[in-house]
Amino acid sequence: MSERNNEVLLNVEHLKMYFPITKGLVIQRTVGYVKAVDDISLFIRKGETLGLVGESGCGKSTTGRAILQLYKPTAGHVYFREDGKMVDLTTLKRRELQPMRRRMQIIFQDPYASLNPRMTVGGIVGEPLEVHHIASGKEKLERVKELLDLVGLNPYFINRYPHEFSGGQRQRIGVARALAINPEFIVCDEPISALDVSIQAQIINLLEGLQERLGLTYLFIAHDLAVVRHISDRVAVMYLGKLVETADRDELYEHPLHPYTQALLSAAPIPDPVIEEKRQRIILEGDVPTPINPPKGCNFSTRCPRVMDVCREVEPEMKEVAPGHWVACHLFD
Repeated sequence: MSERNNEVLLNVEHLKMYFPITKGLVIQRTVGYVKAVDDISLFIRKGETLGLVGESGCGKSTTGRAILQLYKPTAGHVYFREDGKMVDLTTLKRRELQPMRRRMQIIFQDPYASLNPRMTVGGIVGEPLEVHHIASGKEKLERVKELLDLVGLNPYFINRYPHEFSGGQRQRIGVARALAINPEFIVCDEPISALDVSIQAQIINLLEGLQERLGLTYLFIAHDLAVVRHISDRVAVMYLGKLVETADRDELYEHPLHPYTQALLSAAPIPDPVIEEKRQRIILEGDVPTPINPPKGCNFSTRCPRVMDVCREVEPEMKEVAPGHWVACHLFD
C-alpha cells in the first residue's frame, strides 16, 4: 500500500472506445460498433493504486490501453499532470505524445507473448532506452544490468533469450522493461493471471516494493478480487464497458452497494470455513449481453436480481452516496 497523496496524476473524463464492425469485401461499410469502453470517468492520485475489476470482456484492458493512447479513443479526455498542469493526451499529435510516453508504461498480461523471442534480455530491456535516446553502448548495458538487479534477476542473464526463463522470470523482465525509462504511471494489465499461484505473490510483492521505492502510480487491472484487495488503495468495478461502483478498498469490500459488485464479491472465496459456510452466494442468471447491442437503460438490468422498471428505460448516473463512494444504480436515486 502506498502513501496517500491528494494530487491527482491522471484524470479520465467520459472515455469511449468503440471498434467499428465492417461489412463487404471490396467496399467496406460500417454496420455497427463494439462498445468496449462506453463513457467512463475516473481519476488516480499520485502514488496510489487504483484496482480495476470486472468479468472477462468487460473492457478493462481496453480502458488501460486507451488511457495510454495505444488505442486512439473514440471520445473523451485523458488528462495527465505535467509540471503542475493537466495535459489532455487525446489532443496531442504523435510527436508531442512521445515525450509523454516516457512517463507512462504498461506491463502486459502474457509474459510468453509480450517478449520478442528473437531478442536477448539485454535487447528487450534496453530497447526503450534507445527509442527515447536516453542511453546507448556501455551506458545502456549498465542501466540494463541495474534494472535486472532491481527486479530480482541476475544481471548476467543479459545475453539469454526469453525461452530460457520461467513465466515468473519473464514477467520480471517485462517489469524491468517498463521501468527502463523511469515512468511515473504504469498500467498493470492482469500481470499475474498467466502465472502459477506460487509465483503470483512474488510478482505482487515486487510491484509493491517498486512502488514504495520509486513512488510509482498504478492502474492495476485484474479479475482476482483477493489480489485487488491486497494491492489497491481504491477499487473501480466495471461491467459491459461502464463503471458501476468506485470506492476506497475497505469500504467497497465491506459495504458493496451495486448489485453487480455484491454478486462479484459473493463469488470470491474466503479463507475462513466458518464465514464461507454462513455467507450467501448471489447467483446471476443469464449471460453478459453483447457490447455490440447493450441493453437499454442500465447495462446490468438483464441480470440484476433487484431490477426495477426504471432500470430498463433510464441509464443510471454515477452518484456519490457516501464520501468517496460512487455508484451508478437507481436503488440510490
